[in-house]
Amino acid sequence: MTRPFLPLTARSREETHRTATPLELFFDLCFVVAVAQAGAALVHAVAEGHAGEGVANYAMVFFAIWWAWMNFSWFASAYDNDDVLYRVVTLVQIAGVLILAAGVSRAFEEHDFLVVYLGYVVMRVALASQWLRAARHAASAEERTMCLRYAGGVLVVQAGWLALLFVPDGAKPWVFLVMALAELAVPVYAEKDAPSTWHPHHIAERYGLFTIIVLGESVAAATVAVKSGIVEHDALNELLPIAAGGLLIVFAAWWVYFVVPAHDRLTDSRQGFLWGYGHYVIFTSAAAIGAGLEIAVEQAVGKAHISTLAASASVTIPAAVFLLSVWVLHARYFKVGLAQQAVLPGAAAAILLCSFAGRWAVLAAGLVAAAAVAVGVTLTARNPATRPAPLR
Repeated sequence: MTRPFLPLTARSREETHRTATPLELFFDLCFVVAVAQAGAALVHAVAEGHAGEGVANYAMVFFAIWWAWMNFSWFASAYDNDDVLYRVVTLVQIAGVLILAAGVSRAFEEHDFLVVYLGYVVMRVALASQWLRAARHAASAEERTMCLRYAGGVLVVQAGWLALLFVPDGAKPWVFLVMALAELAVPVYAEKDAPSTWHPHHIAERYGLFTIIVLGESVAAATVAVKSGIVEHDALNELLPIAAGGLLIVFAAWWVYFVVPAHDRLTDSRQGFLWGYGHYVIFTSAAAIGAGLEIAVEQAVGKAHISTLAASASVTIPAAVFLLSVWVLHARYFKVGLAQQAVLPGAAAAILLCSFAGRWAVLAAGLVAAAAVAVGVTLTARNPATRPAPLR
């Protein structure tokens, strides 16, 4: 039975059987709403011919989504005690996520970030209260200082985000850039003397679960788009190559991400920062694949008045970025020899070239992605000594 109040003390990095909790899974599930809203807004912007503006807005909104998720995940890995108070504060953070999701459309269409900001306030104040609670129960002065730095940094940077509501539209990307860098600096500053006790296996699992969520959202978005195209426009022949290619891309993305034991890269805090921050690119590109598939479908049925090349690139670019970023962050550390190292970068380059394949571009990209997986499996099988251990 869950107790009302327990000391919020640090958990051990050596703890066995540390896995995601039902509360964390519920937290992730609620983020699907925000990810879906960001993807839908990106589809609308690109389909209307505002690709540059849409991508910039998407990058900003997705940063807010990702950063809120990441802050909670790393805190929970170190301090989750699962008492009633912890659960309630986490549910408050979930409410903030849903508020943020409700404001995504206005942020894209009118550059009005008020609702997004209010949702962010709810999440960040709740997180700061968790850090203050952890500081109260800290086992050492160094740990207490770390917790207070986190709480203070979160609140100070949150106040700085107010500028996004008042500056002219042209200045908002610059304000975002400055504040995003400030956000990224808070954990580095807070943990410079005493790192938090996050659990490598738990963090790897949490990131893996979020990767599955964004890939799943891509599948769902593409499925709805294909279904609508068939029902409303009877365009089965035009949409089959997109549907088949999209599935191959998503399946290959899942395979590539999970084929290596990611937790083996999380040996210290420095690696943790690089690996954790780098996943912004992985998550953003994975979610953008689904948006790209929707755009390709809308272009194929005549709803999006953009070129075939632009529609194809909306799929091939995020797919290539995903493969390359996974290779950079952890896959390359488990590859031996030039042939193994070249598979993912080579596949990423080939997928970009598929953009010029006309109506067959998505299918061609999917076949390249599937071939990359097949080649990777074959090369690994020929060198048993380099086979990664299974994730546990």
